[in-house]
Amino acid sequence: MAWYAAFLEVSVCSQSKNGYFGGFYRIAACGAGPRLPFRRGPDPDKAVGKGFAKSCRIVKSSAQPYRPVPHHALTEREGEILRLVISDFIDTAGPVGSRALARRYPLGISPASIRNTMSDLEERGFLDHPYTSAGRVPTELGYRVFVDQLMMRQSLSREEGRMLREEMERASTHNEVFLKECSRLLGRLSNLLGVVLSPKLSKGILERMEAVPLSSSRLMFVISLRGGLFKTIVLEVESELDRRDVDAAVAVMNERLAGLTLEDIRRTYASRMQDVKDEKTGIVRLVFNATGTVFSEPADGRMSFAGAQHILAQPEFQEDPEALRNLISLLEEEDVVVQLFEDETGRPADPGKATVRIGSEIVDGKVDKYSIVTASYQLGETSGTIGIIGPTRMDYVRVVALVEGMASLLGRHDRATHH
Repeated sequence: MAWYAAFLEVSVCSQSKNGYFGGFYRIAACGAGPRLPFRRGPDPDKAVGKGFAKSCRIVKSSAQPYRPVPHHALTEREGEILRLVISDFIDTAGPVGSRALARRYPLGISPASIRNTMSDLEERGFLDHPYTSAGRVPTELGYRVFVDQLMMRQSLSREEGRMLREEMERASTHNEVFLKECSRLLGRLSNLLGVVLSPKLSKGILERMEAVPLSSSRLMFVISLRGGLFKTIVLEVESELDRRDVDAAVAVMNERLAGLTLEDIRRTYASRMQDVKDEKTGIVRLVFNATGTVFSEPADGRMSFAGAQHILAQPEFQEDPEALRNLISLLEEEDVVVQLFEDETGRPADPGKATVRIGSEIVDGKVDKYSIVTASYQLGETSGTIGIIGPTRMDYVRVVALVEGMASLLGRHDRATHH
């Protein structure tokens, strides 16, 4: 036995509306065993011996698939057939047969050849054969290869982009209402569940504090952050305060604290304010006693979601009420959703680029029949996350375009609002 390594350049090209991409690939593989005969050819299975392509990995490509590190080598025919099966299954929610593909698409091959290719894809784990149906359905691995290798990214149409901008401009400038409207738009345009997480205020930079007397014993603090985020909190005071004294005390706090993150303020407030003398109002001490509340995340949470009625209409969940109950249960646990959406695993370095998690790739077992598509967005110095939750049979091309488009528009909206 000997270790072998081989490289193969394969040219693939296919032009079809849903986007199998073309280009030259350098395929590499290694393993233990006798050296296999090598000959150049268009089919990696034929080029290096039976079964070798199953261990191949594309390491360099001149094409631009959705994600740059695919893990499964497919021939041109296999890629095209897998793409069409998944596209049809997304549209119909029913098993896809070889005769149906031959009728719908000018593939130039017989139904028998299509059927043989589908059998090969099933053997390699990309398709499944449910019950006694003659058709195939995608597996999680099939969806993953579709998203990583076969799917061409699209942008929102000009009309959709204009509509989204107009809807966002009409929305309230109040943070919570605005982000709730964004989740509603995501849900409506995808026919799935739209989720928006507001940015972490603790990472936001304090622009200024204001204190507004509401009564003789109540004072409302307005904490404004760069980028337009803010929070309000009401504290009880022991006696009626003169407005000029209040303003003077708040001016001192702004001088010492503006430009710091709320996280830093919580940690260093005492040392930064300890030398303030003769402060008649007691406001500095009042805020010190409440730093964990004044400079923390809002008590009512960061998550907005909308579109549950769209999920109800999906055939998967009409047939499987347990899956729907699991989703509802998940949405009641905001901390879990936040953890899922802000998981950095596999997240692109560029803000606004989508991350796709499919089925069992999602850590929480309650949603292993779902897919989650997320992207971060920027508001001032802080960032939040938006996303869409739906069945694994979601329209990934459409959903990725919506999530990335919304993330981009949120950033533009922020810049337009504050410049």
